Amino acid sequence: MAKRSTKTTSRTAAPGCRVIASGLLVLATLLAPVPAGAAELAIGVTAPLSGTSALLGGQVHAGATAAAETLAARLEIADDACTAEGGAAAARQFVAAKVKIVVGFLCTETLEAAMPVLKDAGIPVITIGVRTDSITDRRDKTGWPVFRLGPRADGEQKAAGEIIPALWQKELFALIDDGTIYGRELAESVRAAAETRALKPVFVDTFRPELDNQVGLAGRLRKAGATHVFVGGDRDDVAILGRDAKGLGMELTAAGGEALRAAVGDVPLQPGTLMIGLPEPAASASPKVLAALKQREIVAEGYVLPAYAAVEIAVAALAGESSSQPVLDVLGAREFQTALGKIRFDAKGDLAENPYRLFRYDGIKFAEVK
Repeated sequence: MAKRSTKTTSRTAAPGCRVIASGLLVLATLLAPVPAGAAELAIGVTAPLSGTSALLGGQVHAGATAAAETLAARLEIADDACTAEGGAAAARQFVAAKVKIVVGFLCTETLEAAMPVLKDAGIPVITIGVRTDSITDRRDKTGWPVFRLGPRADGEQKAAGEIIPALWQKELFALIDDGTIYGRELAESVRAAAETRALKPVFVDTFRPELDNQVGLAGRLRKAGATHVFVGGDRDDVAILGRDAKGLGMELTAAGGEALRAAVGDVPLQPGTLMIGLPEPAASASPKVLAALKQREIVAEGYVLPAYAAVEIAVAALAGESSSQPVLDVLGAREFQTALGKIRFDAKGDLAENPYRLFRYDGIKFAEVK
């Protein structure tokens, strides 16, 4: 079989990377001043405001600035350029400015370079873009006061393991992967979780990706009696498998990870395809906040709303600080009402609730399954 000549994937892309069309409106806010009468709640904001990630940094700046204007907070802005050197320089800038909390950080190397400096100064961090598990897993060893507003790297796998076996416990299901580390680990998480429920797939295989058709794979699934299949792979492969299974007269329900949100290829996904993915922030955001952003001509995309929510948390934590409960303890103990809903951190600093959800494709878009 011939290989497809092109392939689109969003496997490693963070949520903010998917939306860039209105970036000029976001970057236009970079010069927006904080009101002169703003209270002296010193909050550091760091993001890549230069270099290849400047568009995403602009989203962070836009969301943080809008929140600061609403909540009368003073921001200390630093451009970390998404580099280790930039992270260390930003940390020194925040220490000199005597900020109480820092929000931002989209890049792992930037955060890792900044944390030793910020830890020594007793300044906690709310990162909105770093997914690396070890940042919070090593908390006991490093003592880094990091709180993660975004998902962990393994959040998708954990959600798949929790959702799919529970959903398919009475179904004849198969597990297949495309041989990549991502695909294998995602499918393995479902297999391991299924075993704890005494469930066994009727078919397990590693398929060859990027083919023009998957008729052979569909045929093997039919022979095994599978009616449902979880695919550790990309959108195009899931779409082609669904098309070819339908061509064989099969009623096959396919599911996969957030890679299914990649740009539409030549073959559409079958309606009913399931996805373990992250909700779009604007879909569940506060209407009041969305209206305020619109009034400022800020498009609520990418990291805009997470940055807004991070500043909301920072302001609330500073307001709750006391001699008996420093801001670090407030961050770890309280539930915060934000533009993205209620947020609470666990003992490691991760989100107490895994943000990944189940979605179903309706032929046009993915809609969350409640």
